[in-house]
Amino acid sequence: MSICTPIYHQLLNLLRQHTTYKDLRHLQALALMIHALISSGTINLNEWEAYVCSGRAIPFLWKAMEHNSSTVAFREYKLILRLAPKILSEYDDVMVLADRGFANYQILRWLQTTNWDYCLRLPIDVHMGNGKCKGKQLKTLLPPVGEATFYHNVFLWLENQCQCNLVLANVRGINDPWAIITSEKPTLETLWQYGLRFSMEELFLDSKSGAFQLEQSKIRNSKSLDRLYLVVALAILFSTSQGMAVQIKGLRTQVDPHYSRGISYFKIGLRWLTGVIHKGRNLFPPMPLLSKDPEPCFASKKAKEDYYDAIWFSRIKEIKYYI
Repeated sequence: MSICTPIYHQLLNLLRQHTTYKDLRHLQALALMIHALISSGTINLNEWEAYVCSGRAIPFLWKAMEHNSSTVAFREYKLILRLAPKILSEYDDVMVLADRGFANYQILRWLQTTNWDYCLRLPIDVHMGNGKCKGKQLKTLLPPVGEATFYHNVFLWLENQCQCNLVLANVRGINDPWAIITSEKPTLETLWQYGLRFSMEELFLDSKSGAFQLEQSKIRNSKSLDRLYLVVALAILFSTSQGMAVQIKGLRTQVDPHYSRGISYFKIGLRWLTGVIHKGRNLFPPMPLLSKDPEPCFASKKAKEDYYDAIWFSRIKEIKYYI
């Protein structure tokens, strides 16, 4: 592969900005691998952190591990959590989202030592009380279908180990009720905030069958997967930045025929970069990720209606415990 392409040189310049390297050839090889991945589109992580950007997750910390269960002990991922505050030290408003497999009192205690907010889903076999007794399991307190209950200042687990706010919701059309704990005031907004976690599912799809065919690598060694995913993560970041530049410059319709944006900035950027390689399109300078989406992505009007009509309740109850 020729190393004289604009994409390669821009990647190399970006990688050199914040990297201390022992041998420049290692950095050149990394830039080449990212270039090759973007060009070919082909190459399982079960633990990582991601930055949610305009409806899509961008990986910035990850750890590949061999594990027999979707429930992961805090000791397995506490090291990457401790790295995250250093990376996000310039941001005042950070919220941690996590599914049931990561919700435990150890992570909750750790989060309460930071200035971060959190929105975590709990298994419904967790006990909830008022601090004076062990209380009841959440599954015995679930509201009827179409209803939600907000709890203030509750204690969780058998020994009343952590205090927080809780939302129990039984959403129509969803099989499993939601039990969401939060550091903020429990409201309907809590459910929308937790819903941002599902942008991770799109990231899984992009990394695997949606774009880069990660599973076809056939790699089963966790350390090798860690290193391989560095190439994938940088390719996702570079393509997303390029897609946002295309959007800002008003050129989206050249790669996305929808009247309104119908594909992710990652896919827009990937298509544009393919045109840079094969059609001589301009390669735009990298830009910071947009904190607000100028044009939210919906594949159709029905998809947009389904998104905004996904959560409806006929009755909402609020319960406060005074400590």
